[in-house]
Amino acid sequence: MLKIVLCGIACAAAAYLLGSLSFSIIVSKLLFHKDIRTFGSGNAGMTNVLRTFGKGAAALTLIGDIGKGVAAVLLAKWIFGTFTTVHPIYGAYLAAICAVLGHVYPVYFGFKGGKAVSVTTGTIVAIKPILVLPLAIVFFAVFLCSRMVSLASISCAVAYPIVTFLYFYFVEKNNVVLTTCCAAAVGLLVIWLHRSNIDRIKKGTEYKFGKKKK
Repeated sequence: MLKIVLCGIACAAAAYLLGSLSFSIIVSKLLFHKDIRTFGSGNAGMTNVLRTFGKGAAALTLIGDIGKGVAAVLLAKWIFGTFTTVHPIYGAYLAAICAVLGHVYPVYFGFKGGKAVSVTTGTIVAIKPILVLPLAIVFFAVFLCSRMVSLASISCAVAYPIVTFLYFYFVEKNNVVLTTCCAAAVGLLVIWLHRSNIDRIKKGTEYKFGKKKK
């Protein structure tokens, strides 16, 4: 039991520290000597980087934030698979949640981070890559209809626990409760972080790609 606890603590700490590497801030400071949080929406995320610094900086941010989510989960899977007899999925979801929290509250950047969509995507890729496909369909369907990244992201957050439940219940037929509850926790966190976007969507003032701001 002690070994499991120690492995859990190690995975949680490593995932949080990896998640705290906010690449939107890192890219904006290294390439432009500016803090993305002082521009646009003030959010430390890929969308704000895209609007402010362009496609190249946004691509670097996206790769970095997805990559840290992948790295956190793969490391946890290896630790749990190597040093414990517990199913690696437990370590994977522990790492996923901690990486998301690290992104939202980065220790390196004053605990002011982004909305965790990219890092969440990375954790999903590392946990079960097949789940990315239905979520990508949801994202692009909503985005093409609304032209709002925020609404597409919120829709994916709602869909995440649903597709997780369906996959683990009908395909793998195990760990259904654990995976669904963890996916729901991450999904709810992402939705909560988009509460200001939800308010603007209701008011009809949310930014839409392709539409110039007044």
